[in-house]
Amino acid sequence: MRIGSTRKELRAEIDACGYFPELVEDAIMIALTDEELLDFVVHHEPTFNRDEVHRHVTVLALTPTRLVIGHTDDQPAEPPASGIYAASSTESVALSKINTVALTRVLTQPASYQAGSEDVFETWLSVGWGAVRRIDLELATCSDPQCEADHGYTGTLVGDDLTVRMSAAADGPDRVARLVQFASSLQRAAAV
Repeated sequence: MRIGSTRKELRAEIDACGYFPELVEDAIMIALTDEELLDFVVHHEPTFNRDEVHRHVTVLALTPTRLVIGHTDDQPAEPPASGIYAASSTESVALSKINTVALTRVLTQPASYQAGSEDVFETWLSVGWGAVRRIDLELATCSDPQCEADHGYTGTLVGDDLTVRMSAAADGPDRVARLVQFASSLQRAAAV
């Protein structure tokens, strides 16, 4: 792909979200500098809190050497200020540091699935490079139902660097397909 056309496509995707497009694009362009953009995905994720809508845009950009992750969120203003603030951050991960790229697709009709069909209604992309870990703990027990001893805790240590979830209902089948395409590009690039 040519840099100009890919960057124009990226801007069009950012514009389609309608959420501070200049800010979102500028954050990614600062991180990309003059490096070639190979592939990207844009995910707009609004959340609802009582009578307020908070918006979050994630942009994943793949270069020959890095995965660039951009997040832009609105933040409620603290009194006495009015309006909202936006926070925009980027992170770069060397492709050589990425140790897992997992793509999960959830299907509505698995028995009749055909390659290329639109039966995929939800897709998850999980990327791990060892920066963030989550510990899930629970009380340990034994098989004796009468036992009252303290067995301590048991748990799992889970990599939790990045997960992006898109669904056909919320994001549209085209965006779900775009996430699958990006995941394939990232899997290929991280395996080198």
